Amino acid sequence: MATPKTFTIAVTGSTGFVGSNVAAILSGRGHTVIGLSRRDVDGAPWPIRTVDFGSVDSLSDALVGVDAVVHCAIANDFNRLLEDREFAYDSFVGMTTRVAQAATHTGAQMLYISTDWVMDGTGHLVPETDRGNPVNFYGFLKAMGEQVVRDLHPVDGAVCRIAGVMGRHQLQEDGPRSQDVGFGYFVYSLVAALRRGDTFTVWNGPHVNEVTSPSLAAEIGAQIERVITRRVGGTLHLVGDDAIGRFALAELVCEVFGLDHGQLRQGLPPESELFPAPVPVDSSLGNAHTKQVLGIGPTPLRALLETFRTELDTGVATALTPSERD
Repeated sequence: MATPKTFTIAVTGSTGFVGSNVAAILSGRGHTVIGLSRRDVDGAPWPIRTVDFGSVDSLSDALVGVDAVVHCAIANDFNRLLEDREFAYDSFVGMTTRVAQAATHTGAQMLYISTDWVMDGTGHLVPETDRGNPVNFYGFLKAMGEQVVRDLHPVDGAVCRIAGVMGRHQLQEDGPRSQDVGFGYFVYSLVAALRRGDTFTVWNGPHVNEVTSPSLAAEIGAQIERVITRRVGGTLHLVGDDAIGRFALAELVCEVFGLDHGQLRQGLPPESELFPAPVPVDSSLGNAHTKQVLGIGPTPLRALLETFRTELDTGVATALTPSERD
């Protein structure tokens, strides 16, 4: 059997947390990765093309010869998003529209990284067919970006929702930021604190995302490879198989990583760390359709945590799902 071809893949936000993991996995599996950035970046292990994200022409030029573009880039200043609505809309919906238009011009497949926060938090393991019902401006902006992809790339445009992303930043030694009221960075910050011998307070309460279906950043990259090699379109949930609450996740992390449960605490988040809007309580996503169309086997939470432990021990981005090129 012939070895499947390699692809040239552009990644926006390739120097960020999720984007650096996607780029690391794709490049490690033999694909040509090109990061798209507003400015020059030193030290990235893949080439960076400087683009004007406000210009479809600039983006189109950058996508010449590219098979697929993975749009990971977002604006992380949530307070500014709330205060400056024009900036917020352009940073999410406007940018996604321009990237999608450029992909149309060059024939590249469009993959959009979305979020479990497009959900309102009243469901549980919701299927890929659920269009969402956001309860805050971030979820609303991401949901609008999803619709952009559906409208401009109705056949092979892929809306890739992720949730509770575990992992380490592939380009920064100090890793992702600390715990927030969502699940992003939760596991990394917990492991780092307990390994230092510190206690760790697991946040709870009415202003916290209490339940989700955690994913691993490197595994997201592995599943994205399948989206591209199979040229799959539609809405996909690149998440693990299990939904779990915050404290139960913390206890499982302690078990898998050999850490002391006695260092765990529970409490409300500091007022300074609250999200400036409501958050979904249960944002867990089901992945049955995704696994079927991508040909992916079981991805239980424990196995994802064990894979992440291997990654932390070796320093190499590691995923459960193998490449179909192997």
